[in-house]
Amino acid sequence: MPQQSYGPPEGFAPTGPPEQYGGYAPPNAGPFAPPGAYEPYQTGQYQPVAAHSGSHQVAPEPQQNQGYGEYRQEIGPDGLVRRVPQEHAEAGAPQADQPSGPIYSWAPPPPPVTHQPPPPPAYQPPPPPLGQQPPMMGQVPPPSWQGGPNPHQPSQPFQPQHVPAPGQPGHSVNDLNLLKRARRAPRSGWRRAVHKATGGVLNPGESAADVVYRDLVDRVNQPVRGDYRIAILSLKGGVGKTTTTVGLGSTFASLRGDRVIAIDANPDLGTLAHRVPRQTRSTVRNLLEDQHISRYSDVRAHTSQAPSRLEVLASEQDPAVSEAFSEADYRKAIGILQSFYNIILTDCGTGLMHSAMAGVLDMASSLVLVTSPAIDGARSASATLDWLDHHGYGKLVERTVVVVNASRRGASTVDLDQLRKLFLDRTRAVQVVPFDDHLAEGAEIDLELVSKPTRRALLELAAMVADDFGYVGAQQYQHPGPMGH
Repeated sequence: MPQQSYGPPEGFAPTGPPEQYGGYAPPNAGPFAPPGAYEPYQTGQYQPVAAHSGSHQVAPEPQQNQGYGEYRQEIGPDGLVRRVPQEHAEAGAPQADQPSGPIYSWAPPPPPVTHQPPPPPAYQPPPPPLGQQPPMMGQVPPPSWQGGPNPHQPSQPFQPQHVPAPGQPGHSVNDLNLLKRARRAPRSGWRRAVHKATGGVLNPGESAADVVYRDLVDRVNQPVRGDYRIAILSLKGGVGKTTTTVGLGSTFASLRGDRVIAIDANPDLGTLAHRVPRQTRSTVRNLLEDQHISRYSDVRAHTSQAPSRLEVLASEQDPAVSEAFSEADYRKAIGILQSFYNIILTDCGTGLMHSAMAGVLDMASSLVLVTSPAIDGARSASATLDWLDHHGYGKLVERTVVVVNASRRGASTVDLDQLRKLFLDRTRAVQVVPFDDHLAEGAEIDLELVSKPTRRALLELAAMVADDFGYVGAQQYQHPGPMGH
C-alpha cells in the first residue's frame, strides 16, 4: 500500500523562505490575519498543520516518507486537533503560561466571563495639596499610611461614631426614661376606695387634688441655707397668735426631715409651752445659764417635743422672777439655737415697744402677722404694718404673710375677699385659717386631731412661708447682717 503524504497540499508555494513555525507565512499580514484571506475552508474541514497556541515552539515539518505511526493526534488547550510526532510529544506539550512569540493560529474566542469589580485597595494615596505636583513616574511618594502622621494634612482627634459632635444635643442617662414607674396610690376619694377594695390591683392614679397636695408638700420641703427665723406677732391679743405658731411649726416639723423649734419670747408669761406635751421644766433662762452646750443633745434637754416633732423652748413661768426677757437674752438664745435648728419660730408678745421685740425684728427672716376677721383686728394689723414701715422694717413688710385666723365659730360678717385685697396691696400673701374645735380648746395641739380644712390651710400657709427660703438664704450670704435692714 503506498504511503500517503501528509505534507502541504499541491500547488501551495510559499512566497518566502520557510519559517520555523509552519508551512506558510502571509506576506505583510500582521500577526493576527484571518485565515480565510489566504486559504478557503469550510466549517469542519480546515485543520491547520502544526498549529499551536503560541505558547511553545513547533517542531520542523516532517519528511513525506515518514510513517503514519510516527504521529499522534492531540487536542490542544485551544480546542484544535493537531498532529504531534511521538518523539516530540513530551517536548511539544503545550505550556500556556509563557508565550514565546507572535500568535498565528486561530481559535474561537473564549465565552464572555462576567467579572466582579475588584475590591477597593486598602490604601489609596491622598490627592496632593493645591500647588504641589504629583510625584513623577519612578519616584516614590512620601510614606502616608492609615493611622500614621501626614505632614500635609492637619491631625484631627479621633471621634467615635456614637459620640455627638460638639454643639449638637446628646442623650444622657438623665434624659432617657429608663424606668416604667407605677402610678402613685390615690390619697382620697373614690380612687382610694377602689384601690383599697381591690388590694392595689386597680390603681386609678392620683386625682387633681392629690397632685395639688403633693405640690404643696414639695414647696414646704424646699431646702434652707443656714437657718430661717420666723417671727409671729400681733398687736391685739386673743386672735390666735400662739395657736398659729404651734400649727405652723407642727406642719413644718411633720413634713420636713430637719429640726424645727419654737421659742416663746413673750415677756409676760407666755402660754406656748402649754400647747405641747411638757417633757421638761427647763425654760429659756435655764438654756442661757447652761455653760456646757456643745451638741444637739445638750439643747434637747431644755426643750419639749410634740408628736409632730416640733420642739418648744418655754419662757419663764415663775411669777417671782422680776427680770424680764430682754433683747440681749433673745439674741443670745437665737445664737445657740441657730447652730442646731434649721427653722426657728418666735412667738412674740402683744407689744412692739418692749426690749425683746427690737431683737426679734432685727434677727427675723420673715414675719407672720396674725389678725382676726373683724374690724378691730384689721385695724390693729394695719397699724402694725404702718409702725414697721416707719421704723425701718419696710423689707420685712414686703415679705410678710398675713393670717386671718377665725378664732370664733360661725361665719364672719366681714367680707374676707375685701380684707384679703386690703393686705395684698402691702404684703406678700394672705391666708385664711378656718375655725377648728381642737385648736379653740386652748390645750395641747395634736395635728392629727385638727380638721381637714384647717390642716389644709396650715399646709398652704407653710408653703407660702417656704417660698421665701431661697431669697433669704441668698441675702444672708451676700449681705451678712440683720435681715430687716
